Amino acid sequence: MDREKLVKDLLFHIRLGEDSSIEFKEVVFENDRLKEPNREKIAHEIAAFANGQGGRLILGVTDRTRDVVGIDDDKVAKTEEWVVNISQSSINPPVRLDTRLLQLPNQQGDLKTVICVDVPRSISVHQSAGRYYQRVGSTKQEMKPEVLARLFQQRSQARLIRFDESLVPGTTLDDVDKTLKQRFLKPATPEREQLFKLHLTARDDYDVGLSVCGVLLLTSDPTQWLTNAYVQCVFYSGTERDAKDQLDAQDHTGPVDQQINGALDFVKRNMRVEAKKELGRIDIPQYDLGAVFEAVVNAVAHRDYSMTGRRIRLHMFADRLELYSPGQLSNSLTIDGMIENTVTRNEALVNLLSRYYQAREEAGRQALIERRGEGVPKIVSRSRELSGKEPQYRMIDDSELLLTIYAASKDNPVT
Repeated sequence: MDREKLVKDLLFHIRLGEDSSIEFKEVVFENDRLKEPNREKIAHEIAAFANGQGGRLILGVTDRTRDVVGIDDDKVAKTEEWVVNISQSSINPPVRLDTRLLQLPNQQGDLKTVICVDVPRSISVHQSAGRYYQRVGSTKQEMKPEVLARLFQQRSQARLIRFDESLVPGTTLDDVDKTLKQRFLKPATPEREQLFKLHLTARDDYDVGLSVCGVLLLTSDPTQWLTNAYVQCVFYSGTERDAKDQLDAQDHTGPVDQQINGALDFVKRNMRVEAKKELGRIDIPQYDLGAVFEAVVNAVAHRDYSMTGRRIRLHMFADRLELYSPGQLSNSLTIDGMIENTVTRNEALVNLLSRYYQAREEAGRQALIERRGEGVPKIVSRSRELSGKEPQYRMIDDSELLLTIYAASKDNPVT
């Protein structure tokens, strides 16, 4: 919505008062401390909107008199940071917010700065201070057990269809990047029909928009909707995670195929390539890039995108590479069984990556993903052959899969 239309829409709601989709709050500071509104109550309001059909919180308008009192210019940034912090730290799971700064006229015609906070309808069910709230008319109410059970059932339907095929609230077909959709389209079939059949778009009783898979493949920055859908890369000079030893860092936030290529380029740029001079020069890279490619592809394709607050982390050290992928192992898969079996968590995403995307040269094949279950064996065998050490998979707190690949060195020859 453009700024002018949004201002008209807000002024219209201010005249009419609060309803199930909009809430007004006056902002009061005492010296530099934000005194009103109450932090916990704001958390309840945000959670209630996210648990329902979404809504809008206007900071800088009194709820009783509907006066536009505004926020002092030197307090605006602090207020915005305050409300975003509430959405991330006081609500479980965290809620994504969209904030906009606007100027609205008060009754005397003077312009006052307000913060418009849009809370989209969520895929998850959100808890605030150990309780679940819903919006009823212009008030929030704690959900009764039967209402909460029904909401959990409704939201869990996305898991029954597969999470990557479920609708991402707040998205529309206008969010599709035209250059990213071309690979999927055939001239004879209507575009909307094709995207829907490929599970790139989705619909429910209320909206039509992008699926989780569609956000990951068809938007230039998936983190606008899935805030942790990116790969964090960090390179440390030593063997410990120490900010003082950090030599390079980069977050890859584009479509997932670009995230994969970006992460591989990061490793390629930062790893050492040593050399032996025997009969001729023999290069010894720290890592087999084919194995690293497989590892990053697996992390991006099979991570649990429903988890909030977790992103893929690729951390390089002097002696090893660590790759963290959010989520438990799929279904009944175990660490010991990973070499022999393959289980797909994100079926639609894996299917599209295997059909429409090409692999890097380092992979030694054409398709970005092969579906024969050879990825993990290749990671293990190639890494072990290069460094002489077996890569290790292990679960961290039952919520992250950690792969450690040990670096090769001319001083530690393979035995």
